[in-house]
Amino acid sequence: MLNKALLFYSFVLLIILPASLKAANIKIKSVGAAYVQNYYKSSYQAGNQNWSVTKDEHGIMYFGNSEGLLSYDGRSWQLYHMPNRLIVRSVSADGKGRVYVGGFGEFGYWQNNTKGFLTYNSLIKLLPKNLIPTEEIWKIYVDGNRVIFQGFGAIYIYADGKITIIKAPHQSYLFLFKINHRFIVEQSGYGLFELKGNQLIYLPNSSSIGKSGVLSILPYQQNSLLIGTAKDGLFMYNGVTATPFKSDANDFLKTYQLNNGSLIQNKYYAYGTILNGVIIIDSNGKIVQHINKLSGLQNNTVLGLYTDSDQNLWASLDNGIDRIELNSPLYFYEDKTGKFGTVYSSIIFDNKIYLGTNQGLFYSDWNSAPNNPFKTFDFKMIAGSQGQVWDLSLIDGRLLCGHNNGTYEVSGNTIKRISSESGGWTIKKLGKDYLIQGTYTGLAIYKKDAANNWVFDHKIENYNQPSTYVEQDSEGYLWISHAYKGVYKIKLSDDLKKAVTVKYYDTRYGLPSSYHVNIFSLNKSIVFSSDSGFYYYDNIADRFYKYDRLNKLLGSFATSNKIIPAFGKKYWFINHGHVALTDFSISGKLKIDSSRFSILNGQMVQHYENISRINDLLYLISIDNGFVIFNAEDAETPSKTELPKVVIRQLENISSNIIMLTENAYLLKNIEIPYNDNSIRINYSIPFYKQANVRFQYYLEGYSAKWSAWSSESQKDFTNLGAGTYTFKVRALINGTDISEITSAKITILAPWYATGIAYVCYLLLLIPAYYIVRYIYRQKLRRHQNHIQQIYIRDKQEAIKQETLLKEQEIIRIKNEQLQTDLESKNRELSNSTMNIVYKNELLQKISEEIAELKDDKGRKLSPEQMRKIQKVIDEGMNDERDWNLFENSFNEAHENFFKKIKTQYPDLVPNDLKLCAYLRMNMSSKEIASLLNISLRGVEIRRYRLRKKLSIEHDKNLSEFLIEL
Repeated sequence: MLNKALLFYSFVLLIILPASLKAANIKIKSVGAAYVQNYYKSSYQAGNQNWSVTKDEHGIMYFGNSEGLLSYDGRSWQLYHMPNRLIVRSVSADGKGRVYVGGFGEFGYWQNNTKGFLTYNSLIKLLPKNLIPTEEIWKIYVDGNRVIFQGFGAIYIYADGKITIIKAPHQSYLFLFKINHRFIVEQSGYGLFELKGNQLIYLPNSSSIGKSGVLSILPYQQNSLLIGTAKDGLFMYNGVTATPFKSDANDFLKTYQLNNGSLIQNKYYAYGTILNGVIIIDSNGKIVQHINKLSGLQNNTVLGLYTDSDQNLWASLDNGIDRIELNSPLYFYEDKTGKFGTVYSSIIFDNKIYLGTNQGLFYSDWNSAPNNPFKTFDFKMIAGSQGQVWDLSLIDGRLLCGHNNGTYEVSGNTIKRISSESGGWTIKKLGKDYLIQGTYTGLAIYKKDAANNWVFDHKIENYNQPSTYVEQDSEGYLWISHAYKGVYKIKLSDDLKKAVTVKYYDTRYGLPSSYHVNIFSLNKSIVFSSDSGFYYYDNIADRFYKYDRLNKLLGSFATSNKIIPAFGKKYWFINHGHVALTDFSISGKLKIDSSRFSILNGQMVQHYENISRINDLLYLISIDNGFVIFNAEDAETPSKTELPKVVIRQLENISSNIIMLTENAYLLKNIEIPYNDNSIRINYSIPFYKQANVRFQYYLEGYSAKWSAWSSESQKDFTNLGAGTYTFKVRALINGTDISEITSAKITILAPWYATGIAYVCYLLLLIPAYYIVRYIYRQKLRRHQNHIQQIYIRDKQEAIKQETLLKEQEIIRIKNEQLQTDLESKNRELSNSTMNIVYKNELLQKISEEIAELKDDKGRKLSPEQMRKIQKVIDEGMNDERDWNLFENSFNEAHENFFKKIKTQYPDLVPNDLKLCAYLRMNMSSKEIASLLNISLRGVEIRRYRLRKKLSIEHDKNLSEFLIEL
C-alpha cells in the first residue's frame, strides 16, 4: 500500500523556493507533504527493524535488517542471513561489487561469486583472537581503498588485506561520521576527534556540544559543520567554537529526539527522530517538510536515513522501510480517518479551503500563522450543507456550491440557498450577466441582483433532461450532455425563457455510442469525448466526425472523459483517472506531461474528477479522500533523470522443478546451462525508485525474430531451447517516453553428450573401422541382393511359364466348354425334336382314335365294338410305348446332367409319373403338350402339377418350372 498524504497538517503558502540543483531540480515547498512509498514487512519478508541503507553501483538497494542483509532491485526482495543469523546494524556499498556489513562482533563483506550468488566473506579472521570485537559495528564508510568500521570500543581500518585497530584513547566512542572527506567521531565526555590517517585529532572546544550525544554531523556553509544532538538540538561548529543553531527546528528536535541526519543536494537537511518521524529544514533552519506516521510513514521511529542520487530519501524504520520522493511537484493531504468522505470538488477561496464531498461541504483555514507552520487542518462541516456536493465554482468573486438539494452561495463558514433546483452538476457563465446550470431536471438560469449577487431567475421551458455538461458554441447554440445517454443541441429564445428548438443526437448522427459522451470547450471550439476518441460536429452535414488530428496528437489520452482548463492554452486531460497536463501553445504540436501525475492514477472519483487553479503556479486536485497540491513551476523545468539500466537478476531452470541457476545474471559474462535443463526463466527489473509506469521489452538473439511487445511483466520463460549461444537483451520504458539502455546477458545451452567435442573425437576414431565394417556389410548385402534378384528372376520366369501354361489350359477348357455347350445345345435340339415327334405322334394317334370312333361302313353303320377295341388297343400301345420314354429319358439325362438321379436323390417320394412331369416342366413344355405326352387330360396335368408342388414343398408364389430349371 502506498501512502501519499499529510494527514491533519496544513502548510502555508509563504515562500516558494525554486532551486536548480545538481543532478535534479529539487523544489521543497512548505505546501503539502511529499509522496511516501511504504515497503511493509509483509512485502520484504524479513525483520521489523531496519538500521541502515546503501545503494550499489547497479542501483540495487541494501538494508541492514534485524534478520540479515536485505536487498531490493525495484521488483523483488532478497534476504541474506549473516553467520549465526546476526542483526546487520550497518551497511555500505563500495561501488566495486562489494557490500560491507557489520553486526555484533562481526564485520565483512558480501560479494558475488563466479556463479552470480551473493556470498559472505568475514574479515574477523584478520584480527588476533584477543582483539575480536565483542560489540556492535554501528558505522561503515568506504574511503577510497580503505574501509572504516566503527564500534563503541574501537575503529577498524581495512586496507591492503590488513586491519588496523584504533582504540578509544579515553572512554568509548559514540558514533563516527563522514563529512565530505573528513571523519569525525565523538568520544563520550571528551568531545569530537577527527580521524586523520590512523591518528585522532581533538577538535577545539567541541566538548561543549551538548551532553546527550552527537547523532548527526552534516556539512554547512563556509566549511562549517551542522551538528545534531539527541536532546540538545542543533549546533553550528566553525572549527573553533560551537554555537546553538537557533531555528524553528531546534525545539522540535529536542522534543522528539533527533536520531540521525542526511544531506539533501547540499541545501536541505533531513533529520530522523525517535518519536515523530522526519523533518526537512533549509539552510536557515526553517522546517519545510514534516513527514510522520500521520502523513504516510509506517513508524515514527527513524533508525536510519539515506539520500540516493535521484533524491529519494530512504527511511529505515523501527517497523518497515519508506521512500520519500522529494523531487515530485505533488504534495498530498489525505483524510485517512474518513471524516469527510469522498471528495468530489475542492477549491481555495478567501483564505479558506473548501471540500465538497458525498457527506457535505467542509472548510478549514488555508494559511497558517508564520510562527506555527504545522498548525493542524481542522475541517468542519458547514451547517446545513449535509448531503452530496457536486460542484464548487468561483464566478465573479462569488463561490457557488452545486448540491443535491439545490444551489448555495458560500461565504466563510456559512451557506445561503439561492436555488432549490436539485442536483447542480455544472454551472457556467452565459453572456455577461447570466449563468446557466445543468441539473437533475433540466437547465436553470441565474442573474445578478442589485447587490451583485447571483440569484435564481427561472427554469428553461421545453427541456427537462438531466444535464451534466453545458457548453455554448460560437453560433449561440447550447450543447448539453445528457447524464446517461446522448447529447442535445438547443436554441434558446432571446429572453432565455424557453428552448425554441431541441434536437437529440445519438449514433444515428455519427456518434460512436449514445453513452458516455461529454462536451467540452477546447481552444474556443466544442469537442465531444467518447470511449472511441474525440469527435467534432459538422454544422453543414449535421453529423459528428472523428477528430483524427487531435486524437493522434493525444495518443493514449484520446479516450479522455474530461477536459479541464488550466492556464493559457494548457488543459488537463483526464482519461478515466489517468491525468495529463497538455500544452497547445505551439500550433500543430502538442506537449503532454503525464509521467509526473502517474501517482494519481486511480485516486480520483471517476466521472467527477476536479482540478481547480489556485494561481498561475498552483493547482488543487481532488482525490478520493483528500486533495493534492501541484506546483506548475516544477512542470516548467522538469528534471531529466538518467535512467538506470535494467538488471537481469535470477535465472532459473524450470525444466522440472524450479532451480535457481544464478541470482545476478547481469554480472556473468557467459552462463552455461546443460542441454537437459534447456527450459529457463529469466527475471529482470529496473532499479528506478519513483512512481512511474514501467514496461519492459526483451529480445532473445538467436531465438526471437524481433523485439517483444512492451509489457509490465518482469520475467520471461523460454522452453526447449536448442543447443547454442543466445544473447538475452532487455530494456525498460518509463511512463511511455523514456527508454533505458539495453542490458544483455549471454546464455549458452551446452550441446548434448552425443554432440560434444569428445564425442566427435570418438566418432573420428571409430570412423576407419566403421568404414571397413560398413563396406563389408555393404558388399555382403550387395551379394545377398544379387542372389535375391537372381532368385526373383528365376521365380518370375517360372511363374511366367506357369501363367502361360495356365492360360493354354484355360483356353483348352474354354474350347472344350464351347464344344460341350455346342453338343448340349445339339442334344437339347435333338431332345426337343424327339419330344415334339412323340407329341405329334400321340396327337396323330389321338386324332386317328377320334376319327375311327366316327368311322362307318358302306351301309352307314359304325364298326363293331370288338373291332374298335382292337384298333384302340393298337393306338393305346402306340401312345404308351415305353421305348419312347426310355429314349427321352436317356437323351434328357445327357442334356441335363442326370437330372432324374439328382431329383430322385433329393426327393425320394417321387414316382415315375412325377419324374416325367418334372422333366417336361424343366423343358418348359405347355400343359397341352404334357397332356399329349402323358396321354391324360389338361385337368389331369393340373392335378399332377398340384401334387408335385406339394411333394417338392414349393411355396405358392414360386413358379414350378423355374424351380425345376434352377435345380
